[in-house]
Amino acid sequence: MKQILIADDHEVVRSGLRAILETRADWIVGGEAIDGRDAVALALKLKPDVAIVDYSMPVMNGLEVSRRIRLHHRQTEVLILTMHEGEEILTEVLMAGVRGFLLKSDARSHLIAAVEALLDHRPYFTGVLLEKLLHAYLLNKKSKPEILLSSREQSIVQLIAEGHTNKSVGAVLNLSVKTVETYQAHLKEKLALRSGRELIQLAIQWKINDGAA
Repeated sequence: MKQILIADDHEVVRSGLRAILETRADWIVGGEAIDGRDAVALALKLKPDVAIVDYSMPVMNGLEVSRRIRLHHRQTEVLILTMHEGEEILTEVLMAGVRGFLLKSDARSHLIAAVEALLDHRPYFTGVLLEKLLHAYLLNKKSKPEILLSSREQSIVQLIAEGHTNKSVGAVLNLSVKTVETYQAHLKEKLALRSGRELIQLAIQWKINDGAA
């Protein structure tokens, strides 16, 4: 049984998330927190597999909650839930070691997939967020080798960042698993990366460095 913690100061949001999560018989919502301090205390007590944390909470915001949870219990994966999609927030979240970022508007259709990915310790970012980061990656590489991704490569990268396995990437794009693996090998060579999360982190890092130039 996988245990999940929900931290959000709005009861209607917590109830909605719980209803979606409890459609899975092998998951249990072990606790709910209404502010950041309660979220940290509950996380340290329950040691959940996944903590779903609202970015904007009273007493302590979701970013600080995430840092403290990851500091004291790194096995707990954090899924940040927010209405905002700015690059600054994404940067902060990634720097805090968070591997999941979900817009509240996407929760109904993406929550189960996001939690599944995090339970496997794989990253999950909804498509619009990855699109922003790829945009930053491609536009902010002054003095770096010219790197162009084909539309198919961009699709594969997006699916990887959404937590898909090679098999499910192939199913979505109507490709064999071997073909997906070949594309990934080419992407690794082009970008000198090992995973979708590394692509996101590199995009953010280049954005920061170039922003100072």
